[in-house]
Amino acid sequence: MTASRPEQTLLEQYVKKILAAPVYELAVHTPLQAAPALSETLGNRILLKREDLQPTFSFKIRGAYNKLVQLTPEQRARGVITASAGNHAQGVALAARELGISACIVMPVTTPQLKVLGVRHRGAEALLHGESFPFALEHALDLARQTGREFVSPFDDPDVIAGQGTVAMEILRQHAGALDAIFVPVGGGGLIAGVAAYVKYLRPDVRIIGVESQHSACLQAALAAGERVILPTVGTFADGVAVAQIGAHGFDICRFCVDEVVTVSDDQLCAAIKDIYDDTRSITEPSGALAVAGIKQYVARTGARGQTLIAIDSGANINFDSLRHVAERAGVEAV
Repeated sequence: MTASRPEQTLLEQYVKKILAAPVYELAVHTPLQAAPALSETLGNRILLKREDLQPTFSFKIRGAYNKLVQLTPEQRARGVITASAGNHAQGVALAARELGISACIVMPVTTPQLKVLGVRHRGAEALLHGESFPFALEHALDLARQTGREFVSPFDDPDVIAGQGTVAMEILRQHAGALDAIFVPVGGGGLIAGVAAYVKYLRPDVRIIGVESQHSACLQAALAAGERVILPTVGTFADGVAVAQIGAHGFDICRFCVDEVVTVSDDQLCAAIKDIYDDTRSITEPSGALAVAGIKQYVARTGARGQTLIAIDSGANINFDSLRHVAERAGVEAV
């Protein structure tokens, strides 16, 4: 797709912010790893961008640190507050600890205990409120108004988006050859917006394909409607992407930079977790396996062969006692 001049200017602004983001003061460069078994099965070259190997086991540390490090001394002194299903929460907690900032994080009561403990072990206050992310978000915004703390959006903020965009910067530096598509997990849209802005500015021929849980497909709904919509309900199996409305800043980019959005079932996510384990011996959380599930569905639908497809493996924060359910359901969805 061809961007208009104003759209191209917006991408250029984000690329500059991405290149200047000081995320490596805390985040690490993650490998782009071949998935040989999955590649053989699908008849395409599949590469995994291993964001599960970040210090907080999720890409979210990039955007969280990029936002917090740019706060003014006055904002830092007041402290920060955010809402998160867990991965952004741990990123904010770690970034705040490193920068000496007081942090309060509102998390849904359904948040996996592993993520709650990850926040508290990194020195932040974890408040459990609401059955899903939208309720936690509303409560966090209320508390921000009451306390004067700086609200740090988990996805709807240009600095957060730019931090996440460093994933794409690494991908294009790690893989300079033929590249057909990058599959990106979608929750609130911060990651796909950052990735799409960077890739479409430098490599507009590369397709950007978003992958959502069928129980929280807010980007697909927004693109179909031509505007942001609020889903009436969201499922929480893929808790890391259980968001009811795509972010405004992200949608400004996604509406002209995302080529396609696919949705996948919980069973497809379980099967993808097993696929990733078979190739890497690592265990992802359901939202972390979205991109691989999306690739499998895309290949089955299009018959693509001989292509180079990259999946962003976005996180590994899953409760150990959830693995039995994942293992049981993985066998339901045929490879």
